[in-house]
Amino acid sequence: MPSLPAIETVPSASTEERVGVLDTLFEPCTQLHTLSVETLGETKFESYSALIDVVGRQLQSLYESRLESDQKWLNDILAAHPRLGEKKVDSEQSRNEQAQLNQGEPGEGEKLAKLNQEYEEKFPGLRYVVFVNGRSRSVIMEDMQRRIQRGDVQQEKHDAIQALCDIANDRANKLLAA
Repeated sequence: MPSLPAIETVPSASTEERVGVLDTLFEPCTQLHTLSVETLGETKFESYSALIDVVGRQLQSLYESRLESDQKWLNDILAAHPRLGEKKVDSEQSRNEQAQLNQGEPGEGEKLAKLNQEYEEKFPGLRYVVFVNGRSRSVIMEDMQRRIQRGDVQQEKHDAIQALCDIANDRANKLLAA
């Protein structure tokens, strides 16, 4: 099981240890490492929630940028999150979080895979990211369908940033309570 160091030790941690913090809270992603590892070494945080807020603001800055390179960078960070219902997930945390999505009615897995494909065709370079938070597969699929139909790529990026931060806060809370 992954763990988090005491928050007050993060700024003095090695680069590899700060990468580990980011990978534990978010998903392994070189672009996120490049964006945030230095900040984690330069900033004293009162809590993991404060650290996650800082990373969230960095992601928001990419979102607000008009530079194509920043938009690609953000897309790469958002796409580091595994597809919902995917069988092979590298992150132990994501595997545990998605475990309930791999249970459900017959045919739902295929429908979820189809929705993932539709989503990625509608929003090239993005991946559907949502804080599952105990919701059923059918509720998540309804949300996914609604977002596909909405068709607003900027809102998708905004929602995904919020979901990444919500997921990271949930992970931190669970790991610190363990």
